[in-house]
Amino acid sequence: MSEPESKGGTAGAGSTVERTPPTLKNLLSLAWPVIVSRSTQVVIGLSDAVMVASLGESALAATTAGALNTFSILVLPMGVTFIVASFSSQLQGKGDVAGARRYGMYGLALAAATQIACMLGIPLISRVLAQLPYTPEVRTMMAAYLQIRLLSGGAAIGLEALGNYYGGIGNTRLPMIASLFAMTINLAGNYALIGGHWGAPALGVSGAALSNTLSTWLAFLGFLAVFLMHGRGVERGKLAWREMKRVLRFGLPSGLNWFFEFYAFNVFVNVVVAGLGTTALAAMMAVMQINSVSFMPAFGVASAGAIFVGQAIGAGAKGEVPRIVKMTFATAGTWQTLVGLSYLVIPTLLFEPFTGGVGSSPELMRVGRRMLMFSAAWQLFDATAGTLAEALRAAGDTAFTLWARTVIAWAIFVPGAYVTVRYFGGGELGAVAWFVVYMGLLAGTLFFRFRSGAWKKLELVEPVIVE
Repeated sequence: MSEPESKGGTAGAGSTVERTPPTLKNLLSLAWPVIVSRSTQVVIGLSDAVMVASLGESALAATTAGALNTFSILVLPMGVTFIVASFSSQLQGKGDVAGARRYGMYGLALAAATQIACMLGIPLISRVLAQLPYTPEVRTMMAAYLQIRLLSGGAAIGLEALGNYYGGIGNTRLPMIASLFAMTINLAGNYALIGGHWGAPALGVSGAALSNTLSTWLAFLGFLAVFLMHGRGVERGKLAWREMKRVLRFGLPSGLNWFFEFYAFNVFVNVVVAGLGTTALAAMMAVMQINSVSFMPAFGVASAGAIFVGQAIGAGAKGEVPRIVKMTFATAGTWQTLVGLSYLVIPTLLFEPFTGGVGSSPELMRVGRRMLMFSAAWQLFDATAGTLAEALRAAGDTAFTLWARTVIAWAIFVPGAYVTVRYFGGGELGAVAWFVVYMGLLAGTLFFRFRSGAWKKLELVEPVIVE
């Protein structure tokens, strides 16, 4: 999709571009492939959970918590690659197509470094899990799951890097195709390898991990081939260390704010919730899977809005940004409000897929249903924080969001949840209540930051790019 044009602003080497501000139709047209892409990634995790649920609560806990731990390991480089979209969108707004492509290459360099780090970390997994309060059965299955999943860590980051590059230049459909391909292969692999169908061995939890690893590599290699093919005949210029340093300068705060936030959530799950027992852990992870699926449309809309923010800034039309953000929030907020209402009206129906295992108890449904209904309270906060965080990231305002997430997560959320559950007997609902506090504080903080206009003073890309 070609980016909308707006009156005023310049692009490229001094050429003037006529622009019209993006409309809701433009936003939705750009957003729906992002929604599909992100939703397929969550469907992969959801299918893992649903397909292993028949193996019992321990298998469900090991798989869902293992997927969370995998994400926590990869979230730092993944967050760094998000800045690729910021660079490519602003350079696209300037008319510098070759420059935008170079930042896709820098994202691939991050993917290669990630794969090396994952291979070095695999031998440490069992030792780390031994320090956490899992049952021996859950710990053994989770260790096997993580060891297999990390074999494709670099491929996962490579998919993110290429997806962010193409998204930034306005082509959100190609990343969607790659995601749909990965999802299709993963679903087939899950069916074959978890339960042992089509002549494959029944590997259970390890089968879910193996299916995910194979599908990730196949999707990445196919996407990489397309990227390289598109580069034929494009003069990209020499890769420059000064540009890579800008990726790290703005990308590391982006990656660290995701890392510290999700690491806080990981501690919350592995220490606070795991201490409540396997049933509470399985219920919490199932609720988070449901929330992950339901949030993807809002995240896709926020990502599309951020692309328009970056392109407007690159074209010198910063005055468009507040209107783009308002339109993005109105769309994402409407969706999340409907999601919250569904949690209150049909919680049993939504949680039912996670309670079909032979080892599941009625208590799992009771606890999970209550958690899901309570989670309705943070949906609008989530839409607000997601919209503003993406817009600030597109502008290059990544350092502030790093400090905001880190302080709120570690100084308020984690200690508050720990004390409430461990010392005041708050139980699972006391734990979930702290999500509402966290999301509310984050949404409010990012709102005041955006209103301050500090993002207008930042220069993400260099004023002049030498080819």
